[in-house]
Amino acid sequence: MLGIHELWLFILSGVLLNITPGPDSVYVIGRSMQMGWRGGAAAAFGISFGCLFHVTGAAIGLSALLMASSTAFAILKLVGAAYLVLTGLQMLWSRPALAAAVTGEPVQKSLRRVFLQGVFTNALNPKVALFFLAFLPQFVAVDSSHKPLAFLTLGLIFICTGTLWCLFLAAFAAKAAHRLRQSEGVIAWINRTLGGLFVYLGIRVAMLETR
Repeated sequence: MLGIHELWLFILSGVLLNITPGPDSVYVIGRSMQMGWRGGAAAAFGISFGCLFHVTGAAIGLSALLMASSTAFAILKLVGAAYLVLTGLQMLWSRPALAAAVTGEPVQKSLRRVFLQGVFTNALNPKVALFFLAFLPQFVAVDSSHKPLAFLTLGLIFICTGTLWCLFLAAFAAKAAHRLRQSEGVIAWINRTLGGLFVYLGIRVAMLETR
């Protein structure tokens, strides 16, 4: 179908990659501990939406362009790195709050911010684009006449399994951290952990090379 082969192996590999602890998992768990299930779900959907940009890019050839053009890659790399570092610094400098109501910020606005951070963290990360560019073609026949559609299909499958896993993490972390969220010290620790993670990712992205 569409030139896709060994779909079962792709799904298995995708699930294993999704459940491997990484920055996305840490972000979802951190937001779940801060804001409960809705915060973790907003983070999960933001990450997935950001990945959708790269899947679409791989399908229409933008990822290949990034890999072939050092200028385009460098621009996206620097923009992404700057965003990650600035976001991380904001988290490190922010004062702890037990809930959105304490700061006077509407819950809906807080969730929107978490969602957008998840989107931009992935959408502006060229490393994610290169991952899809390297991973998806392994399961599409070279002579397939439907490569874009095949890439898009595989990418959506990968995103769906990843979203389900992140939602599971959000539910688990939110339930486990219900009492911890009542402590300003814990919230401050979570902020610093997430802030440090974003700064670290920004530095890693800035140092990323295409080859």
